[in-house]
Amino acid sequence: MSDVVFSRSSIAEAELPLYEGIALAQITLVDTPALAAAAQATLMAADAIGFDTESKPTFLKGEISTGPHLVQLATEDRAWLFPITRNGDHSALQAILASPQVLKVGFGLGNDRSALKARLGITLQNVLDLGETLRGPGHRGTVGAKVAVAHFFGQKLQKSKKTGTSNWATPRLTERQMLYAANDAHVALRLYRAWLGGGKR
Repeated sequence: MSDVVFSRSSIAEAELPLYEGIALAQITLVDTPALAAAAQATLMAADAIGFDTESKPTFLKGEISTGPHLVQLATEDRAWLFPITRNGDHSALQAILASPQVLKVGFGLGNDRSALKARLGITLQNVLDLGETLRGPGHRGTVGAKVAVAHFFGQKLQKSKKTGTSNWATPRLTERQMLYAANDAHVALRLYRAWLGGGKR
């Protein structure tokens, strides 16, 4: 593992090549029991998986979020998107998130424990927030995926604000939403492996 000091000012993102990320063909929307069972089998066999959530944004003052509405989990070569619906069967997702055996790696996971407990009735276990871990001792704030991608991969991670604040509770996700969500989880796992490997790739 490497001790990394991240500086936003030292990274000229505009000059970096684009980070390509995971392809649509590698993304599965988990909307049937069979897909959920297959996803669970693969994800539970991994030592670590990428993890993130998306919620429909709130725009009114005092409005309480009903999210998360989507949970994203990824291995090195595949990502699964789990919609969280009011009356859906989320047993496979619950088992993965509550498993102490599988490490869930992501960025900005501060609110996920309480939100998932409220939404799914589970206690999230074995989680690593890279945003906190990469910051290092004595540094304020957290490191984001964009800065980490620039540091470890020498590439620029593009994230669309319009897609990020879109309706994640919709029953029909667009291709843009699927790619955005899957890459949030997938890039976290790739960065975790790079960090374990000792530095820039």
